Amino acid sequence: MQLTGARIIIECLKEQEVDTVFGYPGGAILNVYDELYKNSSDINHILTSHEQGAAHSADGYARATGKVGVCMATSGPGATNLVTGIATAYMDSIPMVAITCNVAVSLLGKDSFQEIDITGVTMPITKHNFIVKDVKELADTIRKAFYIANTGRKGPVLIDIPKDVTASKTEYIPQKKEAITQLLQRESKKDGNLLEEDSINKIVQLIEESKKPFVFVGGGCILGNASRQVREFVEKIDAPVTDTLMGKGAFDGSNPYYFGMLGMHGTKPANYGVSECDLLIVLGARFSDRVYGNAKKFASNGKIIHIDIDPVEINKNIKVDYSLIGDVCNILEKITAKVTKQSHTQWLEHLNEYRKKFPLTYNKEVLTGPYIIETISKLTNGNAIIATEVGQHQMWTAQFYTYKHPRTLLTSGGLGTMGYGLGAAIGAKVACPQKHVFNIAGDGCFRMNMNEIATATRYNIPIIQVVMNNQVLGMVRQWQTLFYEKRYSHTILEDKVDFVKLAEAMGAKAYKITTKEEVEPVLKEAMASGVPVVIDCHIDRDDKVFPMVAPGKALEECFTEEDIRS
Repeated sequence: MQLTGARIIIECLKEQEVDTVFGYPGGAILNVYDELYKNSSDINHILTSHEQGAAHSADGYARATGKVGVCMATSGPGATNLVTGIATAYMDSIPMVAITCNVAVSLLGKDSFQEIDITGVTMPITKHNFIVKDVKELADTIRKAFYIANTGRKGPVLIDIPKDVTASKTEYIPQKKEAITQLLQRESKKDGNLLEEDSINKIVQLIEESKKPFVFVGGGCILGNASRQVREFVEKIDAPVTDTLMGKGAFDGSNPYYFGMLGMHGTKPANYGVSECDLLIVLGARFSDRVYGNAKKFASNGKIIHIDIDPVEINKNIKVDYSLIGDVCNILEKITAKVTKQSHTQWLEHLNEYRKKFPLTYNKEVLTGPYIIETISKLTNGNAIIATEVGQHQMWTAQFYTYKHPRTLLTSGGLGTMGYGLGAAIGAKVACPQKHVFNIAGDGCFRMNMNEIATATRYNIPIIQVVMNNQVLGMVRQWQTLFYEKRYSHTILEDKVDFVKLAEAMGAKAYKITTKEEVEPVLKEAMASGVPVVIDCHIDRDDKVFPMVAPGKALEECFTEEDIRS
């Protein structure tokens, strides 16, 4: 049957089982939006307040579900406004397809109104991108984009489509494509067949010889749906576990084997344990500089095994002794089946002494960020979806919320994007309406995306926005305090902005909290309300995130406020 390019886009989205698209219309993409209007019963479109919010919402939808998130924007500034969201997804390996439309093919390269070479702009921050100049190539390009986004190491793919291509007609042949999950299973089997048996045997030998193993879990274990395999492996080898910010929830944070996050703001038991272990088993992590501190001293007392789907990550930042490249589920199942049951009672007891000696602490007398996070964790029993912005509140959320399940922390780990969380929370709540969804922000971050509260109220998406309001850029101020002799250059945000009035003006319910006693009742009321809520929490501007490892220092040099005093 003969269909326009715009209609082919919609039909291909249906093929891929896309139920929700986040976006913002404009002249170049009008043909596509006209078809969205005609097909609104099949595809739900969420009009965000800004294109960046659309990209972050598609990202949050993808992280919460494991499906490919989809966002759309028009040409020129519409397309460039997606760039930060695309880069955020790229750094964290999130499957996303961004569809932009451009000026007509005859106008490309002529500085036409709202023209931008968006494929050139996004080349470094996409897994792949396309510009489709022939309508006959459109359907196959869209199918290929979804496949690329969600196989191997996942990531964003951009498709740019000139306006005349969306208007042109061609023969469209529907394809009953296999579900993305089936494609991934096929890829996993393919990777598994390439694994050399002697490599598996060597890894098993190293594990069985180890007296002090430590398992380090990264975001690849969530993207690869490997939580069960990680748990079975850990129980079989009787080893302690740490994780990255992106890996939170891949291993149950309430499990006794879990010793907290690793790195700059990781726990002392995790940082000391990795520094002392004789074998570090790294699962789907890319060794960010915020994790390893001083590369020369990282896990220097033991051997390192690195398992990852992307060969580029092997030996990129940290030199390892052994590596296996492939699907983490498949590899872990092979190792777990071969390794004999291990026991490391003495090693675990040693680390538990660290746990008793160095617990995460905060001032219990006044309202603080950690107290708010702990209360949210208690009230939700670790079953909510938590999005964050970037800064102190992000680290407190990593430290003091107990993540029991994968896909429950949505945060910009690689790019560190202020303004990410609210859009991501909206995307997650649309995807998972039965779950409570919170976005934890600092007041600096909230200023960057608070217009998306209007999106939440427009569609009555009942997210709960918590603002840690200390009237400063908290994490930057912390660094200025510790390393810049308290020269607070442009980090103080004292002004007349009233977040409660602002939220109410956009149609949300809003609360102001100044004491500990107000926290639990307000949170309970917000969770029961069924409407978008903003909670403005006033905390001290000099609260800090501890433990901390100074930049370039070894993990075992992590310090707390007590260490500074002493």
